[in-house]
Amino acid sequence: MNPARESNKEKEEYVHSIFSSIAGCYDLLNTVLSFNRDKYWRRFAVVRTELQPGGKGLDVCCGTGMLALEQSKVVGANGRVTGLDFCANMLAKASENISRTPFAGVIELVLGKATEMPFPDNTFDCATIGFALRNVPDIRKTIGEMRRVVRPGGKVVSLELSKPGAFLFKQIYYLYFNHVVPFLGRIGVGLTGPYSYLPNSLKDFPHQAEIRDLFAAEGLAGAHYYELTGGVVAVHVGTKV
Repeated sequence: MNPARESNKEKEEYVHSIFSSIAGCYDLLNTVLSFNRDKYWRRFAVVRTELQPGGKGLDVCCGTGMLALEQSKVVGANGRVTGLDFCANMLAKASENISRTPFAGVIELVLGKATEMPFPDNTFDCATIGFALRNVPDIRKTIGEMRRVVRPGGKVVSLELSKPGAFLFKQIYYLYFNHVVPFLGRIGVGLTGPYSYLPNSLKDFPHQAEIRDLFAAEGLAGAHYYELTGGVVAVHVGTKV
């Protein structure tokens, strides 16, 4: 038995159960808990993909489809966006969200794993992942898979919670994140686990500088990151060569 593989499998199953349970209220809680900044963060991330009208984008761990929708606004009616997620409940909510927009014909939703993507090499102009890199069973393998399916010159972009550095702001943020977020999540979901997992997942997640180094280690050129909203989130960018 491989202990690392067993640990990854346990994490995958646990994360799947969490997101299956909160799919219906995920978008509303994201907006409330981020003070409505999540929309700006997604727009910022998609700009960094350098997608063009008519392009072909991928959103990994697409969840309810919000980042895929941001991509579709860029590629337009002649482009194509694929959303990949391993949680059927999340994809069902994504389908519902997308059906209310003009982009239903642009976005294709696929059930699959971030660490074993069902796409050929060099398929997409970019690959994004939003608020999910800390949830995958193998961070480096996920980044490697994103690189694999992007064409040379294409961008790999991650939007993720990060670790603020400014002392006073950091103390206030962690007070909110560790205590208020689980409380509000419990009110919104009616369950204790999902939003208690959120601060715990960030504690174990590498610092944004370490994620940049993983991008570079996976062969992504010019790996760098932007800290937004005081370092509450980070957007990592790398280019496939």
